[in-house]
Amino acid sequence: MTRPWITAAAERTPDGLLELKQRERDFLITLGGRVVMTSAAHRSEDALAVLACAGLGERAGARVFVSGLGMGYTLRAALDALRPDARVVVAELNPIVARWCAGPLAGLTGGAASDPRVTLELVDAVARLGRPSARGEFDAIVLDLYEGPPTAVAPGHPLYGRAATVAFRAALRPGGVLAVWGEARSPGFERWLEAAGFRHELERAGRGARQHTIYLARPAPVVRAAPPVPPGLVRKPAQKRRGRV
Repeated sequence: MTRPWITAAAERTPDGLLELKQRERDFLITLGGRVVMTSAAHRSEDALAVLACAGLGERAGARVFVSGLGMGYTLRAALDALRPDARVVVAELNPIVARWCAGPLAGLTGGAASDPRVTLELVDAVARLGRPSARGEFDAIVLDLYEGPPTAVAPGHPLYGRAATVAFRAALRPGGVLAVWGEARSPGFERWLEAAGFRHELERAGRGARQHTIYLARPAPVVRAAPPVPPGLVRKPAQKRRGRV
């Protein structure tokens, strides 16, 4: 007989009641009665981090940015792909989720949130990446939020709009990658990626009906036009001389 879910913890937030539910070894996090995270399905979160950190496993001092923390699966997969001298900055807006991840959920990921390579900041991701000091700071930026980019994205969208994508690009080191989890393809997000100077590709992760999308975006090479030649320096092509007959 299947055991019922029990409420292990609950906190009221401006967005609704946030609950941590447990059934034996499985956990759920619900917000306003809607499941936003589950320990039973995290293939796409794992794939997100693996794809973002591909190529960083041998890079000394790699720096990775992860937002948000969730149950810690994305963070765990990133840490497993990185060297011992790497540094991972995790941005999480909700201190309740951060507390649960370091407490009752820690066993799910081997205590990923407490890894010495990790710095947890209770801060908005875009605000953190938009700081002048963040310019060129990260080799990879990984966005794993409750909700991915919607189909249509207004210019002022706080996470996926014009200003956000510009901040993401500015915070990347040369050759860096932006990896974004989503429920489905978002033409609106693609528009702002391209406007910010990214080239992107779309990956699928998960299994069966639970497949999700992963955007991998990299800064497009800057093509600089040749400077105009002042009129006084324009030379006429030399005329070909005729040889003697």
